[in-house]
Amino acid sequence: MTAAVAISLSVNGELVEASVLPRLNLADFLREHLKLTGTHVGCEHGVCGACTVRVNGDIIRSCLMLAVQMHNAKVETIEGVSDSGEIADLQSAFRERNALQCGFCTPGMLMAAQDLLQQSPTPDREQIREHLSGNYCRCTGYQAIVDAIETTARARAGRSP
Repeated sequence: MTAAVAISLSVNGELVEASVLPRLNLADFLREHLKLTGTHVGCEHGVCGACTVRVNGDIIRSCLMLAVQMHNAKVETIEGVSDSGEIADLQSAFRERNALQCGFCTPGMLMAAQDLLQQSPTPDREQIREHLSGNYCRCTGYQAIVDAIETTARARAGRSP
């Protein structure tokens, strides 16, 4: 049997110390050990984007990362960026533009959208589509999601939606 490894990391601004098995992925650690279930597990191959979180400022697929790799890292989940108010405007635009239906992809979409808006505050529709190309949505057809992100970008830039 493999021995557990001690890790220490920041999750949504809180220090977390845990002992984890070396094979435990970050998504399962967040969901099962920390009860942060907003990070969804879809394909478990890094393709769908449902498990997207931010690590040290960069978005990653948490199903592809091991929890032990997060030692001394800063991890931010959908709960963290939502509770802090960082994405309140994006969440509102998603609701207003009907950019969510079943909601399974929504946390990953919001994390990817916020990442895009931090990198490029006024993206055009093609940039939005390109940035979301690694996130699957089976319900909305993406048009409403692109509309919501474009609306948020315009509002943040002080332009009317």
